[in-house]
Amino acid sequence: YDETGHARLELPWQTEEPSQEEEPPDNVEITVEEPERTETKTLQLDAAPLTDWDSAAAQAAAAGCNSVAVTVKDASGQVYFDSAQPAASGAIRTESTTAAALAAMTASDTYTIARLSCLLDPIAAKADVEGMGLKNTGGYIFYDGNNGNWLDPSKPAARQYLCTLAAELAQQGFDEILLTDVGYPTVGKLDKIDYNGADRAESIRAFLEELKTAAAEGTNVAEELGDLLF
Repeated sequence: YDETGHARLELPWQTEEPSQEEEPPDNVEITVEEPERTETKTLQLDAAPLTDWDSAAAQAAAAGCNSVAVTVKDASGQVYFDSAQPAASGAIRTESTTAAALAAMTASDTYTIARLSCLLDPIAAKADVEGMGLKNTGGYIFYDGNNGNWLDPSKPAARQYLCTLAAELAQQGFDEILLTDVGYPTVGKLDKIDYNGADRAESIRAFLEELKTAAAEGTNVAEELGDLLF
């Protein structure tokens, strides 16, 4: 017997002591380490041509933001970057330093977001009512309850216009394209809208699929909550 009172048999040819089973501890604590989560805080710049990225970056840093969103096309139809497609020519509004500022923005370490207003577009809708505009049952451009005009997603030219804009933004190097105004009007005389014989939900789905295909690989495409209205 050893000092603890346990019996032990020692044989002459045995050179190693037999191992004794250890009793498991009574209280075992298991610590699960949660994965580190990165909080995203975004600075939304005003809907206007970007002219100075350094100032915008400093503003974001001062506000504790690690991402910046810039409006590249607003709900009035104005386009705030130098698009090469002819359909955007009458809507482009930029300054002499806008191209350089956007290039510096997308080349930075900041997560960059391009806000793109889609179907609410008075400029493009009025410029090409037959090819892109949403019409009323009388055959004229439709005005919603806010006196706004919309593109018709069932029309190929309207979808192509927006898809080309998205492709240009992806080529510029934005990390994300945030789509707003994705849907049909929800205010005004909705019974007077000519839906061109299309399934509204299917028209929106087709538009989103085409746009995501047009965007370059590595660029996220997201829809702002509340905008998918049929």
